[in-house]
Amino acid sequence: MATKVGTVPKTMPSPETGETLTRGVRPFKITYKGKTITVDLPGYYPKGGGDGVHVGNDMSVVDRALRMLKEKVDGIPAPETIRKVRTKLRLSQRRAGALFRVRPNAFDKYE
Repeated sequence: MATKVGTVPKTMPSPETGETLTRGVRPFKITYKGKTITVDLPGYYPKGGGDGVHVGNDMSVVDRALRMLKEKVDGIPAPETIRKVRTKLRLSQRRAGALFRVRPNAFDKYE
């Protein structure tokens, strides 16, 4: 039976052990150049401790947090920051791309 896009079942069997894993969140530390941030990482987890299974967009939480750390440590703007500045200046992606002299549809990759 097909599942709706965006919905996930509450439980799943572990692909390694067959144990029942339950959908939830657990704290996950991300470290970059000595700076650490902790995020709530969604996934399927066993009772007690142990590794989880991540599906769909679960890891996007980690990606966003890592970009935020890079922005703080290295000064590399995160996509959210780029989008915020562009919209505050009332620029379309196409116009912003033209100002930075990149291909017309390439600016969306920065965001």
